[in-house]
Amino acid sequence: MKMIAVKTVYTPEEVGYDSSRLDVLNRHFQRMLDADEIHSANYCLSRDGKIFADTAMGRLSYSKEDTRELRPDTIQWIASITKLFTATAIFKLAEDGILRLNQPAGEILPEMSVPPFNTITIAHLLSHTSGLNPDPGCFDNKYFKSPWSYIEGMRDIPWLEAGLSVGMHTKSGTEWAYSSFGYVILGEIISRASGVNVHEYIAKQIIEPCALSDTFFPDDHPKTDAARERMIAFARRMNFRNARDEKEILAAIEGKEQPPSCFDEIPGSSGAIQSTAKDMNRFGTMLLNQGTIDGQRILGRRAYLRMTEMYTTPDIRDWCWGAGGISRQYALGPDRRRNADSLYGQNTFFHEGAGGCSLIIDPEERLVAAWFVPFTNGVWRAQGLYNAAAIMWSGLR
Repeated sequence: MKMIAVKTVYTPEEVGYDSSRLDVLNRHFQRMLDADEIHSANYCLSRDGKIFADTAMGRLSYSKEDTRELRPDTIQWIASITKLFTATAIFKLAEDGILRLNQPAGEILPEMSVPPFNTITIAHLLSHTSGLNPDPGCFDNKYFKSPWSYIEGMRDIPWLEAGLSVGMHTKSGTEWAYSSFGYVILGEIISRASGVNVHEYIAKQIIEPCALSDTFFPDDHPKTDAARERMIAFARRMNFRNARDEKEILAAIEGKEQPPSCFDEIPGSSGAIQSTAKDMNRFGTMLLNQGTIDGQRILGRRAYLRMTEMYTTPDIRDWCWGAGGISRQYALGPDRRRNADSLYGQNTFFHEGAGGCSLIIDPEERLVAAWFVPFTNGVWRAQGLYNAAAIMWSGLR
């Protein structure tokens, strides 16, 4: 399938970028497509808020029989990049005086006001140092039961109480362990502290003022005709990552409401948002600009600086996914890892998403990169993220 590139207002050279490196990037993604490692690639790059590349290649779905082309405006699942929206929402509430980052979560959620959960702060949840049990697959344990398993198995109990029934992984503030459950708890904190459902809060306070017209939390149970038509219109532009996606999206297009689930009440604040590469880049540009975009204030400068500043200390170790106990660099929401693979600047922050996708913001170089590389059969491949990032940053002049 052919590559589709939007004609951007700015050329790479006009923003100080070597356009020949985009050819290298395209060839890299094409090799991955030819090797059936990804079924598509879609990226949007900007410098100083000036988009100079907005490109897509590959097929619209996981199916090899699908002849439809992926387009730059295809809507895709941003997975855990959603967590950056959640962190931004928490900091908005903090700068409005509604909550504090070192405040125990139990002061807002009474379910967590009892041992062993009463030591967990909002900052612990943001930085994955809460001590709560991590995501499935973080550690080799065939018998591990995640909070999600408890929620599914205890359907008559409120989801938060059921999820907490698994207990703690370790003492809070002592170890980095990736916990998406911690971010749905943050979503519940946002709902209760603000008095507005977290999905609505993020939509009204972040997505709409940022003018992210193709970014949303999916609505499986639309209550009005307008909401139903909106979801159908979005569904027609969505990427099918797998057969389950296809079934759910086709049902939405046909106007069929999804059956109730025990997970319906759980906030989508850890990984539910759908978006486009261009919208993700615009959100990243807002962060690059320390909380503003096109003169619109989303977050205060000081709140932005604290959110993106390193939070973990050198003694905080990471054993997830075979990391081996390395010192884990993390901010209050964004990832701050930097190793021999990293060509980006010292103050760069980012987040990856399962599936895979990535959003990287480099304040030093003023570069924002957002891209999707849906992995074939869900098999994670470093070259879709880390090798691609190295190529992207190699074009800077």
